[in-house]
Amino acid sequence: MHSISYDRARDVAHAIELARQPGAKFIGGGTNLLDLYKSGVERPVRLVDVSRLPLAGIMELPDGGLRIGATASNTATANHPLVRQRYRLLSDALLNGASSQLRNMATVGGNLLQRTRCYYFTDPTLGPCNKRTPGAGCAARDGYNRIHAILGASEQCIATNPSDMSVALCALDAVVRLHGPNGERAIPLADFHRLPEDRPQDDTVIAAGELITAVDLPPPRFTAHHYLKVRDRASYEFALVAVAAALEFDGASVRDARVVLGGVAHKPWRAQAAEDALRGEPLSNETLRSAAEAAVQGARPLEHNAFKIELARRAVERALRIAGGMA
Repeated sequence: MHSISYDRARDVAHAIELARQPGAKFIGGGTNLLDLYKSGVERPVRLVDVSRLPLAGIMELPDGGLRIGATASNTATANHPLVRQRYRLLSDALLNGASSQLRNMATVGGNLLQRTRCYYFTDPTLGPCNKRTPGAGCAARDGYNRIHAILGASEQCIATNPSDMSVALCALDAVVRLHGPNGERAIPLADFHRLPEDRPQDDTVIAAGELITAVDLPPPRFTAHHYLKVRDRASYEFALVAVAAALEFDGASVRDARVVLGGVAHKPWRAQAAEDALRGEPLSNETLRSAAEAAVQGARPLEHNAFKIELARRAVERALRIAGGMA
């Protein structure tokens, strides 16, 4: 064990100042960070508690959108009347994401930052991991890789992002708001998480010392949507494949669409080719099959996860079918 200092932030500026120390980590609910600390993956030297900051509010924006504070719990967010009425896709994803006990503690900001559940990352005894120790190697590539990525992986890392919430937020065109030493910035959720490339240790584009303060949702425009999660068991489990499908219609044709996959890549995977296959087309069986096929273009399976390609095809078609009222 090593010593850790603990500080409770008074406000956002104080939190950012405290986080300047190398090895400092923000902590809200702690549902992921504490597990990784106990397993020896994370070794913070200072914990900056942001759970008491006034960032738990959920409020309507002047343009009709919604701002969700970073310390809002997953339970409060999923059950908020405006989320349930206007952004049911997000509510459904959160309710599918974890047990009620975890949802009560987990925060929106922490959910965005949660780390992969790759066995080789979370258990240092299983083998080397470039995400845990850059340059060490990736034991998963030649190991048991059933839960790993089929899209967007690199030679350095084949881990997947575990967040259900992020998949839905990506489909809803959400924006992440950050405060840091250099001021405030806003990043589209679709650009917030990274593909591994040659820096798998960096899950997101967040800079050192930056604190997530809120997530903004634009005014709702997708009138049909569905969140589908395929997992090994119906109780709390991470997705093998998840799909957030959102549709906007112009008469009988699809005007616009979002198709975002979870459980298949290092980040929520927006299947733009599938969206292109839907736009301007009626929601027919043929259109659904074309979109499902387009969603897995470029997939590169490994020894144990080739089944994910067909599973993703079927999940995309099923989610779109339910969203469009064809089920």
